Amino acid sequence: MMRQLIGWNLMSLDGYFEGEMPWDLSFHLSAWGEDLRRYSLSLGEETDFIVFGRKTYEGMAAHWQDATEELEIKAYMNAKPKGVASRSLDEAQWNNTRILPDAVADLRAMKTQPGKTIFVFGSAELQHTLLEAGLMDEVRVCLAPVLLGRGNSLFKTGSEKRLSLLEARPIDTGAVILRYATTTS
Repeated sequence: MMRQLIGWNLMSLDGYFEGEMPWDLSFHLSAWGEDLRRYSLSLGEETDFIVFGRKTYEGMAAHWQDATEELEIKAYMNAKPKGVASRSLDEAQWNNTRILPDAVADLRAMKTQPGKTIFVFGSAELQHTLLEAGLMDEVRVCLAPVLLGRGNSLFKTGSEKRLSLLEARPIDTGAVILRYATTTS
């Protein structure tokens, strides 16, 4: 059985994963609570490899290496093997990270190897590339109860994708965790 490749992100109700400025993620606080904390920990148990696009990787590495909050999440973010999709990085500074110069080919090969779920955290552009390549098995989104009005859209312009709802789970903050299987049309 092939490993699953799953994308995970938070998104405002109007479709943005960050505000107008890079790393403007303040709206995440509208979704964050005990339920999302527990869910985030469960993702760490479900995976043995986390993938990031270069921009997300740099931000996550800067945050999680020195984080003083959410120490259980910090522990798995620092300990898990990671990949960064990049053709421009010469070396990856965050521990347990390898560079994936051809993310589509590298992840296609990894999916055939034994292991747990491979997650793409954040990284909207990488998720778009992997969706277009037909590699994503599932898309998970925490829909935050906020309208940003502007920002960086999670889903980029591309070919039409049909998705099948696997789960819609309301959480304690009024956010909803959505899980969709990708299907071929």
